[in-house]
Amino acid sequence: MMDTETAELLGESLERAFRHATVAAVEASLDEVGWREALAEEGNAVIPLLFTRQGNANAASGALDDLVTIALGLAADSDTAFVLPEFGGYGAPGSVQDGALTVRGLGTARMAGAARAVVLAAGQDGALRAFTVETGKLQTRPIGGVDPRLGLVAIEGRGLPASGGTAITAATWEDALASARAAVAYELIGVSRTMLRLAREHAVTRVQFGRPIAAFQAVRHRLADCLVAIEAAEAAATAAVETGDRVSPLLAVMAKAVAGRNARTVARHCQQVLAGVGFTDEHGFHHCFRRVLTLDGLFGDARTLTRELGEDLLRTRRLPDAPLL
Repeated sequence: MMDTETAELLGESLERAFRHATVAAVEASLDEVGWREALAEEGNAVIPLLFTRQGNANAASGALDDLVTIALGLAADSDTAFVLPEFGGYGAPGSVQDGALTVRGLGTARMAGAARAVVLAAGQDGALRAFTVETGKLQTRPIGGVDPRLGLVAIEGRGLPASGGTAITAATWEDALASARAAVAYELIGVSRTMLRLAREHAVTRVQFGRPIAAFQAVRHRLADCLVAIEAAEAAATAAVETGDRVSPLLAVMAKAVAGRNARTVARHCQQVLAGVGFTDEHGFHHCFRRVLTLDGLFGDARTLTRELGEDLLRTRRLPDAPLL
């Protein structure tokens, strides 16, 4: 387990890395920090350190690519991207039929500069294999939408060679998916903390009726609700990553659902505190709100995951084997 001093030093280094303005500079700084090596040595303890700070800074990088690739047991580097499932889904983004690979998914900000991409694909028999494809053979389309600053791209490819590849068990993909969900949950927590900070700063400096609006009970209640929502999300994420050598798949689903739902709660309350200021282009809140809406849709959104958990509960008629949060 990582000791406190090491965690603080690594956290400070990661925080500095996310202060850079461009994705390329962030990636270079993460390479210099040696985040992949830290992940290999320290395991799950690195996930909250990196992704919370990425959320705090509202930054973008290919760290999620690295995390999933490594979780699948494959080699990761800054020149290798990973094709994520389509927005709102979490199934394999590729399929193999008659020896040809079809791809339809998402790419992170790394995809633009990567030489190759890892594609997880399901065969006709349902078996999973990971293929490495040259990015030049994939069609990429920038996604503007809600959060263009995140750098997501739509990925498509048809008729690609599907020989070789690495066999991936369903359990391995489940573990990789759990790690990814925990990472996005922590990023949502980081974004939520930034939204709360912006709203608080506004509340203590905005004066109405001769005193700061932070003095009004209604404003205090909203800010308090934000803090409760953030702490609850962090408790759920911590439970998921502190269950041993692997991230708990069940707890990761819960953590991702709670983080997505609670981040929207924080955004709603902070918008009310900020009022019209939060809508202005000069203020940073709307960038955070956009990031929340986008992150919630990666690897299953809060509404979908909550519904699936409920349906599973009704089907099995038994409570999940999970510790109380």
